[in-house]
Amino acid sequence: MAEKPRKAVVVGVGALEGLGSGLARRFAQGGHHVLVAGRTQARIDAVVDAIRQSGGAATAVITDAANEQDVQALMDIAMRDDEDGAPADLVAFNAGNNAPMRFLEIGSDTFEAFWRMNCFGGFLVGREAAKRMSPLGRGTILFTGATGSLRGSAGFAHFAASKAGLRMVAQSMAREFGPQGLHIAHIIIDGGIDGERLRTRFAEFMASKGADGVLNINAIAEAYWQIHLQHPSAWTHELDLRPFKEAF
Repeated sequence: MAEKPRKAVVVGVGALEGLGSGLARRFAQGGHHVLVAGRTQARIDAVVDAIRQSGGAATAVITDAANEQDVQALMDIAMRDDEDGAPADLVAFNAGNNAPMRFLEIGSDTFEAFWRMNCFGGFLVGREAAKRMSPLGRGTILFTGATGSLRGSAGFAHFAASKAGLRMVAQSMAREFGPQGLHIAHIIIDGGIDGERLRTRFAEFMASKGADGVLNINAIAEAYWQIHLQHPSAWTHELDLRPFKEAF
C-alpha cells in the first residue's frame, strides 16, 4: 500500500498570482496535500482548482489568521491522519497587509489592525503548529517577512512595527523549538513581488524595474521548499531574498 502524502498548510492565500498561491503550488508539486487557507472563499477555491488541474492535491479552508478559533480549527485539520493525508510537516505563515500612511494620520485602531494581521496572526499560527508538531519531534514552520522586518521607513511605522514583531516571534520559536526538532525559518522578501497586486496597482513601478527587477513568485516558493528540505545539521533560520538590482 502506498504511503500517504503528508499535509502542508499555507496561511494567507489570496490572489491566484500571489505568493501564497505560489507556495501552495510548490508544496503540492513536492507531494503534499495542501490546506489552502485564506479569508476569501472564491480566491482559495481558485488556487485549489489550479493545483488539482496540475495533478496535485489541495483543500480550501476559510481562515482568518488573526482569529484564534479559526487557526486552532485549521491546525486540527492539518494534524489529522485521514483520507487526505498524514499529519502536516510543513506550515507557512504568509498573511499580511501593507499600505503607506503618514505617521500622524495613523489611527490607533489602524495600528492595531496591522499588528493583528502581520504579527498576532503569525503568533497564533506558530503557537498552534508548534503545539501539535513538537510532540512528534519534526516539522517546518516558515514565516514571510519583509524589508520592514529589519528597518522602519517613513510612512511605514505601522507596518515595520508589526513585521519586526513577527521576526522576533520566529527567532524566539527557533531557539525554543529547534532543539525539539522543529525547523523555524523567517524569509525576508526585500523587494516587490511580480504578482497581481503590483501588476494591477503599480504598473509604472513594475515597468521601471525592468527585467528581473522584482521577485519571481516561483523562485521565492522554491527557496521556501529548499528550506524545508534542509538537513537538520545545517538549518537556515533567516534568509533574505531580493532582485539582483535591489539596493540594500
